[in-house]
Formats: sequence, structure tokens, C-alpha cells
Amino acid sequence: WKRWWESAKKLLKKDGHFFIPTKKNEPIELRSAPVSQADELIAAFNRARRPKEQGAALDQIIKLADEFKEPDKQLQPIIAAIENAAARNQKLHPELSFELLLGRDDLLARIPQLRTTHVGLTLAKMIAAEEPRLMSILPNLPATKEKRILQALPEALGERWMKYALRLMYGNNARVVSQIAKVFAELGEEAELRAAIERSIREHSATSEMLIWLCKERDGAWRKLITPDLLTAILAAVERDQHRESRANRLRDLVLEDRELIADMFAGADVGVARDTLRRLLITPVFDELTKRSLLARIVKLYPELESMITGGQREEKAAPLVVSWSSLARRRAEHEELVKKKIPENTKEIALARSYGDLSENFEFKAAKQMQAVLGRRKAELEQMLYRARGTAFENPDTSHVSIGTIVTVRDSDSGKEETYTILGAWDGDPERHIISYQTAIGQALMGHKVGDVVTLNKDEGAGTFEIVSISAAPIDQVPVEAADAATVDAVNA
Repeated sequence: WKRWWESAKKLLKKDGHFFIPTKKNEPIELRSAPVSQADELIAAFNRARRPKEQGAALDQIIKLADEFKEPDKQLQPIIAAIENAAARNQKLHPELSFELLLGRDDLLARIPQLRTTHVGLTLAKMIAAEEPRLMSILPNLPATKEKRILQALPEALGERWMKYALRLMYGNNARVVSQIAKVFAELGEEAELRAAIERSIREHSATSEMLIWLCKERDGAWRKLITPDLLTAILAAVERDQHRESRANRLRDLVLEDRELIADMFAGADVGVARDTLRRLLITPVFDELTKRSLLARIVKLYPELESMITGGQREEKAAPLVVSWSSLARRRAEHEELVKKKIPENTKEIALARSYGDLSENFEFKAAKQMQAVLGRRKAELEQMLYRARGTAFENPDTSHVSIGTIVTVRDSDSGKEETYTILGAWDGDPERHIISYQTAIGQALMGHKVGDVVTLNKDEGAGTFEIVSISAAPIDQVPVEAADAATVDAVNA
């Protein structure tokens, strides 16, 4: 009946005796005299007060443009109104201005007799004017209009368009990433984009959204980029975004749920490359042990000779030193002590109490306590593994001839000239708001080993960019808590 009703409404509108409201709860009106559909469309546009409503009315006018007998006279005022609204809303609502401007262009293309009343109001000029805000504007536009803006980048930005489009890729969602890739392909610049993505994978600067798109599009033109390097780039992205759960979770879930992804990555890869990737997966902190083993098993299925790395060889990987500050080491030890001396004993009592209620099959308290037991046990094992690998330091006398653990690094953006400072500390010392980062992060790894004057590529929230290292100095010495110092003495004696 829905299809019948839609057909009936079209006939009622065409008849002219009926007014069909946009809202379902409003009644259909019977007119004493017919009103042409063209007049009704113009009236609907004139009733619209908000840019969004004007845009919707304009879409209907474009759709039914053939209904206008004298379009140049009937619709020229509409063009003027649209252009005025676009210019008026550009500052506060740029996404609506873009929609109105694109609608105007569609109407001008549909009816050549119409003319613009704002000669300087073009899509290319608006893109150029909104270049600093375009990254945040695009996700708010419908996909079709978003694509048209991206297609107009060469006209708006000239030779800079590819570099700018790549920046948009780094700072936007998977839909925008996909649209940009299509634009590159349409303009014959697919090779340029492939080289840029390959470089970002190699440098671990590719964003989660880029990697999600690439994994989903891997059967097409981007097949050559689906290599073991992609998995290490994914691990770097998930580690980088672990404080932004939505981003990290989407990428992490994709890796876990796509059962063919790892097989595609390692198709034809050398066993040595697989071994290096396996090592990287073994030490990543973003997967729990059960999940990690599931992923490891997929690789070992392809390379049975690497099974020893998960069994006998895993201990060697886990024993790799982990540089941490004394203060962070003290916090981890305190957490472990609380687990062992307080939380786990309390959980044991809860299990015993719940067991006393009887009928374990219907005993919610028992099931909940047992689930908590698994969580606590897993966390205890993780902490013990981390503490086993940890090597405490106060970051005294770091080598400032190059970026190393315990140094403060100032970098300058090659494009804007803006300077930023990062403090490179231990594995557990991250504080992004204060620009204190772990040496294990993607930015930390990109900076490590470089000297003053070197230019590096850093991936940040607003996209990847090149930065020159301006200065390197020593970070403040980490104060050694008494308990950490005592523990260090015990460790030294035991050694």
C-alpha cells in the first residue's frame, strides 16, 4: 500500500486541487481552484525560512524543473534567494552554504536561461575560502555533495590540491577517505595516492579510518598494499588510538572479525617477514592474551615453522626489556599488590559465599563472581608480565645528541611554522594533554634516533605532516619513590 500511496500522492499533486503537507500528521487540503505544481513548488520555497528547508525545497524544484513554463521568469528570484542565503550562512553554517551553492549550480545546469546574481559566488572560490575548515565541514554533507566538493579541489586549489586532499584523508572518516580515493582515480592520479598510502603504512602514520577503508577495499586496485606491513601499521594505529575507544575498537574489531584479512596480508610473504610481524604482535599491549593468541594462530596456520615463537620462543619475546619511569613502575607494583592482597582474596570469599547459596546453574552471584575471577586473574598475569619486563629509570643523563628516552624534543611544522614540544619518556608515562608520550607510541618511534635539523613525518589528529626537529634537551629527572628504590635494591641483590 505504501507504493500505491506514493503514486496516489503524485497524482494528487499533479491535479492541483489538493495540497499535500510534508508532515504526516497534517491533513490534506482540498482547494477551490487548482494550483499548478510549479506555483506550489515556488510557494513551498518561499515558505521555507531555514537554509535546510530552502535546500529541500530547491531539490524539489530541480527534480520537477520541467513543470515550469517560464523558468527564467519564475525561477530567477529563487536563484537570487539561494545565493543570498548561501552568502549569509557561510560564516556560521558553511555546510549549508555548500549545499545551497551546489543546488544552485544544479538548477543553472538544468535551466540554461537562468543566470547567477553573484558572479563571485562559485564552488571553487568557496572551497578556497573555507580551506582551513573544510576538514570538519565535509563529514556534515551528504555523500553526493561531499564528492562534488572533492572533485572541485583541483580547480579551487590548483597544484596544491593533491597535498591538501591527502591531509583531508588523514583527518577524516572512512567515508571521506573512500570519496577522496575515488576522486584520485577519476583524475588519473591513483598511482600518486597509492604511493602516499604505502608511505604512510611504512611510517606507521596511516590513521585508523584510512586502514579500515583499505582493508575493506583490498580486493580492488589497492591489493598490492595488503602486506604484513599493513598489520604492523594497524597495530600502531590501534595503540595510538587506544584512548579514543571508538576509533580503536572499529579497527580492532575489523581485524578480529575479518577471518580472511591476515591470510590476504601474508599471501606470498617471506617467512622472515612473517617472523618479524609475529614478534611485533607478541609485544603489543592492545590485545588481551586470548585475542592475541587467536591472531597469532592465524599466522602460524600459514607458517607452521613459527609455532615455537608462541610456545618456547614466546618467553624470549616477553622478556624483552621495557623502559619505564620509577614512578610508573611504583604505580604498577601498587596495582599488582592490591590485586594479590585485596581484590583477589575478596573475590575468593565472594565465590565461596555464592557457592553456599546452592544450585549453581541458576546462581547469578556465583557466575558474576567467577567472571570477575577471570578478569582479575587475567589482569594479574598481564601485570606480572609487564613487571617482569620492566626496567626502571629516572631518565638521568640522556643522550641529547639525538632523540632518546628522557629527552624533550621541539619540532616545527614545515607548513605552518608552528612549534610543538614533546617529552619522550617510558612505556607507561603517556600524558597526551601535556605532550608527554611514551617512546613506544607512533610519534615517539618516528622521533627516536633523529637529530636536530632532521625532518620527520608525524601523524596527528589533524593529519600527517612533516616537522623539523628544532631542539633536543634533557627531561626532568623522575623522582624515585622510596618503595621503588627498595624494590630496585632487592632486584639488584637477586640478580
